[in-house]
Amino acid sequence: MTDFSWDIVIAGAGMAGASLAAELAPHASVLVLEAEETPGYHATGRSAAFWVESYGGPQVQPLTTASGPWLETHGFLRDRGGLNIGRADQLDALDRFEAEFAGSGVRLERWDRAMMEARVPGLRREWIEAVYEPDSKDIDVGAVHAHYLAQARGAGAQIRCRSALAAAERVHGGWQLTLADGSGLRAGVLVDAAGAWADEVARKAGLRPLGIQPLRRTMLQLRVVPAPADELPVVLDIGGSFYFKPENGRLWLSPHDETPSQPCDAAPEELDLALAIERFEGAVDWRVEQLEHKWAGLRSFAPDRLPIYGYDPREPGFFWFAGQGGFGIQTAPAAARFASQLLLDLPADAMTGALDAALYDPARFSWP
Repeated sequence: MTDFSWDIVIAGAGMAGASLAAELAPHASVLVLEAEETPGYHATGRSAAFWVESYGGPQVQPLTTASGPWLETHGFLRDRGGLNIGRADQLDALDRFEAEFAGSGVRLERWDRAMMEARVPGLRREWIEAVYEPDSKDIDVGAVHAHYLAQARGAGAQIRCRSALAAAERVHGGWQLTLADGSGLRAGVLVDAAGAWADEVARKAGLRPLGIQPLRRTMLQLRVVPAPADELPVVLDIGGSFYFKPENGRLWLSPHDETPSQPCDAAPEELDLALAIERFEGAVDWRVEQLEHKWAGLRSFAPDRLPIYGYDPREPGFFWFAGQGGFGIQTAPAAARFASQLLLDLPADAMTGALDAALYDPARFSWP
Protein backbone atom coordinates (compact mmCIF):
# COMPACT_ATOMS: atom_id res chain seq x y z
CA MET A 1 0.00 0.00 0.00
CA THR A 2 1.00 3.60 -0.63
CA ASP A 3 0.03 6.59 1.50
CA PHE A 4 -2.86 7.17 -0.89
CA SER A 5 -6.41 5.87 -0.57
CA TRP A 6 -5.88 3.60 -3.57
CA ASP A 7 -2.81 2.27 -5.29
CA ILE A 8 -4.59 2.37 -8.66
CA VAL A 9 -7.75 4.14 -9.82
CA ILE A 10 -9.20 3.10 -13.19
CA ALA A 11 -11.48 5.47 -15.10
CA GLY A 12 -14.05 3.30 -16.91
CA ALA A 13 -15.77 0.00 -16.02
CA GLY A 14 -16.42 -1.36 -19.50
CA MET A 15 -14.59 -4.42 -20.72
CA ALA A 16 -11.24 -2.62 -20.63
CA GLY A 17 -11.55 -1.32 -17.07
CA ALA A 18 -13.17 -4.47 -15.68
CA SER A 19 -10.61 -6.86 -17.20
CA LEU A 20 -7.66 -4.74 -16.09
CA ALA A 21 -9.07 -4.41 -12.57
CA ALA A 22 -9.37 -8.18 -12.36
CA GLU A 23 -5.72 -8.58 -13.30
CA LEU A 24 -4.49 -5.85 -10.97
CA ALA A 25 -6.57 -6.47 -7.85
CA PRO A 26 -4.54 -9.44 -6.54
CA HIS A 27 -1.47 -7.19 -6.48
CA ALA A 28 -2.73 -3.73 -5.44
CA SER A 29 -5.69 -1.81 -4.04
CA VAL A 30 -7.89 -0.91 -7.00
CA LEU A 31 -10.88 1.39 -7.46
CA VAL A 32 -12.83 1.55 -10.73
CA LEU A 33 -14.81 4.71 -11.46
CA GLU A 34 -17.80 4.45 -13.81
CA ALA A 35 -19.81 7.49 -14.88
CA GLU A 36 -22.94 5.51 -15.78
CA GLU A 37 -25.40 3.70 -13.54
CA THR A 38 -24.15 0.30 -14.69
CA PRO A 39 -20.78 -0.91 -15.99
CA GLY A 40 -20.49 -1.62 -19.70
CA TYR A 41 -23.37 0.65 -20.75
CA HIS A 42 -21.66 2.03 -23.87
CA ALA A 43 -19.34 0.08 -26.22
CA THR A 44 -19.16 -3.15 -24.20
CA GLY A 45 -22.92 -3.56 -24.08
CA ARG A 46 -23.32 -2.93 -27.81
CA SER A 47 -20.77 -5.29 -29.32
CA ALA A 48 -21.50 -7.48 -32.34
CA ALA A 49 -20.11 -10.34 -30.23
CA PHE A 50 -17.69 -12.24 -32.40
CA TRP A 51 -14.04 -13.32 -32.18
CA VAL A 52 -12.28 -13.15 -35.55
CA GLU A 53 -8.49 -13.44 -35.50
CA SER A 54 -7.97 -11.28 -38.58
CA TYR A 55 -10.16 -8.44 -37.31
CA GLY A 56 -8.12 -5.31 -36.70
CA GLY A 57 -5.21 -6.36 -38.91
CA PRO A 58 -1.90 -8.21 -38.45
CA GLN A 59 -0.67 -6.06 -35.55
CA VAL A 60 -3.85 -6.61 -33.53
CA GLN A 61 -4.09 -10.30 -34.40
CA PRO A 62 -1.46 -11.44 -31.85
CA LEU A 63 -3.64 -10.01 -29.05
CA THR A 64 -6.70 -11.82 -30.39
CA THR A 65 -4.84 -15.09 -30.85
CA ALA A 66 -3.36 -14.88 -27.36
CA SER A 67 -6.83 -14.28 -25.89
CA GLY A 68 -8.44 -17.27 -27.62
CA PRO A 69 -7.36 -20.08 -25.26
CA TRP A 70 -8.50 -18.15 -22.17
CA LEU A 71 -11.91 -17.40 -23.70
CA GLU A 72 -12.23 -21.01 -24.88
CA THR A 73 -11.23 -22.50 -21.52
CA HIS A 74 -13.77 -20.35 -19.66
CA GLY A 75 -16.57 -21.36 -22.04
CA PHE A 76 -17.14 -17.93 -23.59
CA LEU A 77 -16.72 -18.95 -27.26
CA ARG A 78 -18.97 -20.86 -29.63
CA ASP A 79 -18.02 -22.11 -33.08
CA ARG A 80 -19.20 -19.86 -35.91
CA GLY A 81 -16.74 -19.43 -38.80
CA GLY A 82 -16.15 -16.24 -40.75
CA LEU A 83 -16.69 -15.85 -44.51
CA ASN A 84 -15.11 -12.86 -46.27
CA ILE A 85 -16.90 -12.67 -49.60
CA GLY A 86 -15.81 -10.92 -52.79
CA ARG A 87 -17.06 -10.01 -56.26
CA ALA A 88 -15.00 -10.29 -59.46
CA ASP A 89 -13.62 -6.78 -58.90
CA GLN A 90 -12.54 -7.69 -55.36
CA LEU A 91 -10.37 -10.74 -56.05
CA ASP A 92 -7.22 -8.68 -55.54
CA ALA A 93 -8.54 -7.68 -52.11
CA LEU A 94 -9.03 -11.34 -51.23
CA ASP A 95 -5.47 -12.05 -52.39
CA ARG A 96 -4.10 -9.21 -50.24
CA PHE A 97 -6.08 -10.42 -47.27
CA GLU A 98 -4.57 -13.90 -47.54
CA ALA A 99 -1.07 -12.49 -48.03
CA GLU A 100 -1.43 -10.18 -45.05
CA PHE A 101 -1.82 -13.10 -42.67
CA ALA A 102 0.56 -15.56 -44.35
CA GLY A 103 2.79 -17.11 -41.69
CA SER A 104 0.73 -15.70 -38.81
CA GLY A 105 -0.86 -18.97 -37.81
CA VAL A 106 -4.34 -17.70 -38.68
CA ARG A 107 -6.14 -20.43 -40.64
CA LEU A 108 -7.56 -19.18 -43.93
CA GLU A 109 -9.18 -21.15 -46.76
CA ARG A 110 -9.95 -19.92 -50.27
CA TRP A 111 -13.50 -20.87 -51.25
CA ASP A 112 -15.14 -20.97 -54.66
CA ARG A 113 -18.74 -20.16 -55.48
CA ALA A 114 -20.05 -23.68 -54.82
CA MET A 115 -18.52 -23.78 -51.35
CA MET A 116 -19.98 -20.36 -50.54
CA GLU A 117 -23.48 -21.35 -51.67
CA ALA A 118 -23.39 -24.45 -49.48
CA ARG A 119 -23.04 -22.28 -46.36
CA VAL A 120 -24.95 -19.16 -47.49
CA PRO A 121 -28.04 -20.19 -49.48
CA GLY A 122 -29.46 -17.38 -51.58
CA LEU A 123 -26.12 -15.65 -52.06
CA ARG A 124 -26.39 -13.41 -55.11
CA ARG A 125 -24.41 -14.58 -58.12
CA GLU A 126 -21.98 -11.63 -58.28
CA TRP A 127 -20.24 -12.93 -55.13
CA ILE A 128 -17.89 -15.48 -56.64
CA GLU A 129 -15.03 -16.18 -54.21
CA ALA A 130 -14.31 -15.92 -50.51
CA VAL A 131 -11.73 -16.41 -47.81
CA TYR A 132 -13.06 -18.52 -44.96
CA GLU A 133 -11.76 -18.35 -41.37
CA PRO A 134 -12.81 -21.64 -39.76
CA ASP A 135 -11.69 -20.61 -36.28
CA SER A 136 -13.91 -17.52 -36.00
CA LYS A 137 -16.33 -17.76 -33.09
CA ASP A 138 -19.14 -16.03 -31.23
CA ILE A 139 -18.32 -14.42 -27.87
CA ASP A 140 -20.69 -14.25 -24.91
CA VAL A 141 -19.77 -10.63 -24.22
CA GLY A 142 -22.05 -10.18 -21.22
CA ALA A 143 -20.67 -13.30 -19.54
CA VAL A 144 -17.04 -12.21 -20.12
CA HIS A 145 -17.72 -8.76 -18.67
CA ALA A 146 -19.61 -10.19 -15.68
CA HIS A 147 -16.79 -12.66 -15.06
CA TYR A 148 -14.19 -9.89 -14.94
CA LEU A 149 -16.33 -7.70 -12.68
CA ALA A 150 -16.84 -10.61 -10.28
CA GLN A 151 -13.15 -11.54 -10.39
CA ALA A 152 -12.13 -7.95 -9.68
CA ARG A 153 -14.52 -7.63 -6.75
CA GLY A 154 -13.52 -11.03 -5.42
CA ALA A 155 -9.88 -9.90 -5.30
CA GLY A 156 -10.79 -6.74 -3.40
CA ALA A 157 -11.35 -4.14 -6.12
CA GLN A 158 -14.21 -1.69 -5.66
CA ILE A 159 -16.39 -0.50 -8.55
CA ARG A 160 -18.26 2.76 -8.09
CA CYS A 161 -20.98 3.65 -10.58
CA ARG A 162 -22.40 7.17 -11.04
CA SER A 163 -18.89 8.38 -10.22
CA ALA A 164 -17.57 10.41 -13.13
CA LEU A 165 -14.08 11.85 -12.87
CA ALA A 166 -14.25 15.66 -12.89
CA ALA A 167 -10.61 16.60 -12.34
CA ALA A 168 -7.21 15.06 -11.59
CA GLU A 169 -4.37 17.04 -10.04
CA ARG A 170 -0.84 15.70 -9.76
CA VAL A 171 0.41 15.75 -6.18
CA HIS A 172 3.58 14.40 -4.67
CA GLY A 173 3.83 10.75 -5.71
CA GLY A 174 0.27 10.43 -6.97
CA TRP A 175 -3.04 12.07 -7.82
CA GLN A 176 -5.76 14.06 -6.09
CA LEU A 177 -8.98 13.14 -7.88
CA THR A 178 -12.24 15.05 -7.77
CA LEU A 179 -15.49 13.37 -8.78
CA ALA A 180 -18.54 14.97 -10.39
CA ASP A 181 -20.38 15.02 -7.04
CA GLY A 182 -17.56 17.08 -5.49
CA SER A 183 -16.08 14.25 -3.45
CA GLY A 184 -12.37 13.55 -3.58
CA LEU A 185 -9.93 10.70 -3.26
CA ARG A 186 -6.27 10.02 -3.82
CA ALA A 187 -4.48 7.49 -5.98
CA GLY A 188 -0.95 6.44 -6.75
CA VAL A 189 -1.62 5.69 -10.44
CA LEU A 190 -4.48 6.85 -12.65
CA VAL A 191 -5.45 4.45 -15.47
CA ASP A 192 -7.36 5.79 -18.46
CA ALA A 193 -9.70 3.02 -19.64
CA ALA A 194 -12.50 5.41 -20.56
CA GLY A 195 -13.09 4.31 -24.16
CA ALA A 196 -14.61 7.13 -26.18
CA TRP A 197 -13.86 9.49 -23.29
CA ALA A 198 -10.15 8.57 -23.08
CA ASP A 199 -8.83 11.87 -24.41
CA GLU A 200 -11.24 13.74 -22.16
CA VAL A 201 -9.85 11.94 -19.10
CA ALA A 202 -6.33 12.88 -20.20
CA ARG A 203 -7.33 16.54 -20.49
CA LYS A 204 -8.82 16.46 -16.99
CA ALA A 205 -5.43 15.21 -15.78
CA GLY A 206 -3.67 18.10 -17.56
CA LEU A 207 -2.16 15.85 -20.22
CA ARG A 208 -2.02 16.11 -23.97
CA PRO A 209 -4.68 13.96 -25.67
CA LEU A 210 -3.52 11.39 -28.21
CA GLY A 211 -6.21 11.97 -30.82
CA ILE A 212 -8.41 9.00 -29.92
CA GLN A 213 -11.43 9.28 -32.21
CA PRO A 214 -14.80 7.68 -31.43
CA LEU A 215 -16.46 6.24 -34.54
CA ARG A 216 -20.13 5.30 -34.58
CA ARG A 217 -21.03 1.75 -35.61
CA THR A 218 -24.67 0.85 -36.38
CA MET A 219 -26.31 -2.53 -35.72
CA LEU A 220 -29.72 -3.87 -36.70
CA GLN A 221 -31.66 -6.94 -35.66
CA LEU A 222 -33.87 -8.20 -38.51
CA ARG A 223 -36.49 -10.85 -38.99
CA VAL A 224 -35.79 -12.30 -42.42
CA VAL A 225 -37.18 -15.04 -44.67
CA PRO A 226 -35.75 -17.59 -44.74
CA ALA A 227 -34.70 -17.41 -41.12
CA PRO A 228 -30.90 -17.65 -40.87
CA ALA A 229 -29.60 -21.10 -40.05
CA ASP A 230 -27.77 -21.32 -36.75
CA GLU A 231 -24.69 -22.65 -38.56
CA LEU A 232 -24.48 -19.61 -40.85
CA PRO A 233 -21.00 -18.05 -40.55
CA VAL A 234 -20.35 -14.40 -39.95
CA VAL A 235 -20.51 -13.03 -43.51
CA LEU A 236 -18.30 -10.03 -44.22
CA ASP A 237 -17.85 -8.06 -47.42
CA ILE A 238 -14.10 -8.02 -48.13
CA GLY A 239 -14.63 -4.40 -49.18
CA GLY A 240 -15.87 -3.51 -45.70
CA SER A 241 -19.41 -2.39 -46.54
CA PHE A 242 -21.40 -4.84 -44.36
CA TYR A 243 -21.34 -7.90 -42.15
CA PHE A 244 -24.10 -10.08 -40.75
CA LYS A 245 -24.52 -13.11 -38.51
CA PRO A 246 -27.37 -15.18 -37.03
CA GLU A 247 -28.52 -14.56 -33.48
CA ASN A 248 -31.28 -16.70 -31.92
CA GLY A 249 -33.26 -17.05 -35.12
CA ARG A 250 -32.78 -13.45 -36.12
CA LEU A 251 -30.11 -11.66 -38.16
CA TRP A 252 -27.67 -9.09 -36.79
CA LEU A 253 -26.51 -6.73 -39.53
CA SER A 254 -24.16 -3.76 -39.74
CA PRO A 255 -23.29 -1.44 -42.64
CA HIS A 256 -19.76 -1.40 -41.21
CA ASP A 257 -20.05 2.36 -40.75
CA GLU A 258 -17.37 4.44 -39.07
CA THR A 259 -18.83 7.91 -38.59
CA PRO A 260 -16.73 10.28 -36.46
CA SER A 261 -18.57 11.28 -33.30
CA GLN A 262 -18.12 13.14 -30.08
CA PRO A 263 -18.18 10.92 -26.98
CA CYS A 264 -21.89 10.36 -26.33
CA ASP A 265 -24.69 7.87 -25.84
CA ALA A 266 -24.66 6.86 -29.51
CA ALA A 267 -27.88 6.33 -31.45
CA PRO A 268 -28.38 4.96 -34.98
CA GLU A 269 -29.31 7.27 -37.84
CA GLU A 270 -31.98 6.44 -40.41
CA LEU A 271 -29.61 6.74 -43.36
CA ASP A 272 -27.28 4.11 -41.89
CA LEU A 273 -30.20 1.77 -41.24
CA ALA A 274 -31.35 2.12 -44.85
CA LEU A 275 -27.81 1.58 -46.17
CA ALA A 276 -27.41 -1.57 -44.10
CA ILE A 277 -30.59 -3.11 -45.48
CA GLU A 278 -29.75 -2.07 -49.04
CA ARG A 279 -26.31 -3.66 -48.81
CA PHE A 280 -27.73 -6.81 -47.23
CA GLU A 281 -30.26 -7.16 -50.04
CA GLY A 282 -27.37 -6.84 -52.49
CA ALA A 283 -25.67 -9.83 -50.86
CA VAL A 284 -28.52 -12.36 -50.54
CA ASP A 285 -32.02 -12.80 -51.92
CA TRP A 286 -33.63 -13.14 -48.49
CA ARG A 287 -36.66 -11.02 -47.69
CA VAL A 288 -36.48 -8.52 -44.83
CA GLU A 289 -39.78 -8.77 -42.96
CA GLN A 290 -39.17 -6.52 -40.00
CA LEU A 291 -36.55 -4.32 -38.38
CA GLU A 292 -36.98 -5.45 -34.79
CA HIS A 293 -34.21 -3.61 -32.99
CA LYS A 294 -31.52 -1.04 -33.75
CA TRP A 295 -28.62 0.37 -31.81
CA ALA A 296 -25.26 2.05 -32.22
CA GLY A 297 -22.02 2.10 -30.30
CA LEU A 298 -18.76 4.01 -30.37
CA ARG A 299 -15.55 2.25 -31.37
CA SER A 300 -12.59 4.45 -30.41
CA PHE A 301 -9.34 4.40 -32.36
CA ALA A 302 -5.90 5.95 -31.98
CA PRO A 303 -4.56 7.70 -35.11
CA ASP A 304 -2.76 4.52 -36.25
CA ARG A 305 -5.71 2.28 -35.28
CA LEU A 306 -3.63 0.29 -32.79
CA PRO A 307 -4.43 0.14 -29.08
CA ILE A 308 -2.52 2.21 -26.53
CA TYR A 309 -1.09 0.40 -23.51
CA GLY A 310 1.49 2.02 -21.28
CA TYR A 311 2.56 4.90 -19.08
CA ASP A 312 2.35 8.38 -20.54
CA PRO A 313 5.89 9.45 -21.54
CA ARG A 314 5.50 12.82 -19.83
CA GLU A 315 3.58 11.65 -16.79
CA PRO A 316 4.66 8.28 -15.39
CA GLY A 317 1.73 8.19 -12.96
CA PHE A 318 -0.80 8.14 -15.82
CA PHE A 319 -1.37 4.83 -17.64
CA TRP A 320 -3.15 4.57 -20.99
CA PHE A 321 -5.41 1.57 -21.65
CA ALA A 322 -7.43 2.88 -24.56
CA GLY A 323 -7.91 3.06 -28.32
CA GLN A 324 -9.13 -0.53 -28.56
CA GLY A 325 -11.49 0.11 -31.45
CA GLY A 326 -13.82 -2.71 -32.45
CA PHE A 327 -11.45 -5.41 -31.19
CA GLY A 328 -11.51 -4.57 -27.48
CA ILE A 329 -13.75 -7.50 -26.57
CA GLN A 330 -11.91 -10.21 -28.48
CA THR A 331 -8.49 -9.04 -27.24
CA ALA A 332 -9.53 -8.37 -23.63
CA PRO A 333 -7.83 -11.30 -21.85
CA ALA A 334 -4.39 -10.78 -23.39
CA ALA A 335 -4.65 -6.98 -23.36
CA ALA A 336 -5.54 -6.85 -19.67
CA ARG A 337 -2.83 -9.34 -18.69
CA PHE A 338 -0.27 -7.48 -20.82
CA ALA A 339 -1.22 -4.05 -19.47
CA SER A 340 -1.13 -5.26 -15.87
CA GLN A 341 2.40 -6.58 -16.41
CA LEU A 342 3.49 -3.24 -17.88
CA LEU A 343 1.81 -1.29 -15.11
CA LEU A 344 3.23 -3.40 -12.27
CA ASP A 345 6.57 -4.18 -13.96
CA LEU A 346 5.86 -7.90 -13.92
CA PRO A 347 7.41 -10.40 -16.35
CA ALA A 348 5.54 -11.65 -19.38
CA ASP A 349 3.91 -15.08 -19.17
CA ALA A 350 2.74 -17.72 -21.64
CA MET A 351 -0.20 -15.58 -22.74
CA THR A 352 1.75 -12.37 -23.36
CA GLY A 353 5.27 -13.53 -24.16
CA ALA A 354 4.90 -13.05 -27.93
CA LEU A 355 3.46 -9.51 -27.70
CA ASP A 356 5.54 -6.49 -28.74
CA ALA A 357 5.16 -3.64 -26.24
CA ALA A 358 6.56 -1.09 -28.69
CA LEU A 359 3.57 -1.54 -31.01
CA TYR A 360 1.17 -0.30 -28.36
CA ASP A 361 3.35 2.12 -26.37
CA PRO A 362 1.93 5.69 -26.15
CA ALA A 363 5.48 6.94 -26.74
CA ARG A 364 5.11 5.94 -30.40
CA PHE A 365 3.27 9.22 -30.95
CA SER A 366 5.26 12.42 -31.40
CA TRP A 367 5.90 14.39 -28.23
CA PRO A 368 7.25 17.87 -29.09
